[in-house]
Amino acid sequence: MSNNPVGWFEIYVQEMARARKFYETVFAVTLVRLPGTELEMLSFPMTMDRYGAPGALVKMDGVDPGGNSVLVYFRCADCGVEESRVAAAGGQVVKPRFSIGAYGYISLVTDSEGNMIGLHSRA
Repeated sequence: MSNNPVGWFEIYVQEMARARKFYETVFAVTLVRLPGTELEMLSFPMTMDRYGAPGALVKMDGVDPGGNSVLVYFRCADCGVEESRVAAAGGQVVKPRFSIGAYGYISLVTDSEGNMIGLHSRA
């Protein structure tokens, strides 16, 4: 593999408006509808020529959120900041910010749909 292994991510949701509010509140971003697809998809801010994996919230019939075995980690300057917004946005903190040694810190939280996500920061 010549590139980083993750090229895209999708977080499946049951109620798009609720999920949109959660992610926009926690990460202080605006999600935008992806054109040209019949699926209901809202993408996170992305620049295709920059480091990191772009991704979207997706509502798809027959695919339920939560209980999956994939964990997406969002990069943060200080994951404690985003963690502090989780409860007010309708999620829950599963494991508060803790050290992972030389690799920084992580927090594990669930979103408004029951999906577990990770928050990662170097400091």
